Amino acid sequence: MTRSSFKCFCQKVILAFLLITSNVADGQTAATLSRVSVKGNKFMNAEGKVIIFRGLDASDPDRLVTAGHWNKEYFETAKSWGANIIRFPVHPVAWRKRGQEEYIKLLDQGVQWATEVGLYVIIDWHTIGNLRTEMYQNAMYETTRKETYEFWRTMAQHYKDNTTVACFELFNEPTVQSGQLGMISWQEWKHMNEEMIGIIRANGGKAVPLVAGFNWAYDLTPVATDPITAEGIAYVSHPYPMKRQKPWEAKWTEDWGFVADKYPVILTEIGFAGAEERGAHVPVISDESYGDAITKYCDQKGISYTVWCFDPQWAPTLIKDWNYTLTRQGRYFKEALQKAAK
Repeated sequence: MTRSSFKCFCQKVILAFLLITSNVADGQTAATLSRVSVKGNKFMNAEGKVIIFRGLDASDPDRLVTAGHWNKEYFETAKSWGANIIRFPVHPVAWRKRGQEEYIKLLDQGVQWATEVGLYVIIDWHTIGNLRTEMYQNAMYETTRKETYEFWRTMAQHYKDNTTVACFELFNEPTVQSGQLGMISWQEWKHMNEEMIGIIRANGGKAVPLVAGFNWAYDLTPVATDPITAEGIAYVSHPYPMKRQKPWEAKWTEDWGFVADKYPVILTEIGFAGAEERGAHVPVISDESYGDAITKYCDQKGISYTVWCFDPQWAPTLIKDWNYTLTRQGRYFKEALQKAAK
């Protein structure tokens, strides 16, 4: 190689590096994961292979930064458990506090680490309440319709070419809290979701929209007669143990499991805790029998799931500390995930 050709080669290498780093800064990480889409009632990659997601729920990236654990080790550990997807719950209060530009930097870091270790990502607008009345369970979930729609416009534009970001979970847990947060009909909720999906797609978003039903994202019964009018979407349920009494399976089928016959379903929060464990409260108090039931049910029906929560504080916890010491459900689901990944 002559001196001039070597110089030209070096210039090309530098240019390529600059293009790559520019893309990363814009949220367009290296496309090492195959694009996820919906076909019938399945998630599929670009090669036509069916994907069943089994993974973990992170805590809010803003919280993890504060705790000093928003780092690649966190993602490597999740991957070592056998996960193939990780969910980022973005709280409206954290989104506003940190500011859009700074928060997106956190998401970009997480998406990059997820890409490097081979994890897909769900971005979740983590609010609990009634979007029609704009009344919420707690101040940390306070948002408006405009802020919610703007959030999804921003996410769609920013991650439109990023194949690691597989899903957009439009609203974490819709609830009227026994009327304390006002009322909303399924038709009103359906229209809002269709509007969010339209905004995402008009702004180039290709991630699969995830739609939750009422009763803290448990109840999908209205889908039987009045499904969301949009193609290429999936539905969400959060079937914690005390939503129904044992035996669970028949009621799960009646309440949300039937949806998996026609559409992809992902349980973006499952989990349990012993009564003696940190943060245990009535909806999640159970034992390994719940783990056996929910994982077997998902396997039989091809349903995806992520487990709450990969954090030592946010209950029901999977770990006791930042040495990744396992809780009771941590032991159970780590084994289940690793077994399913083989």
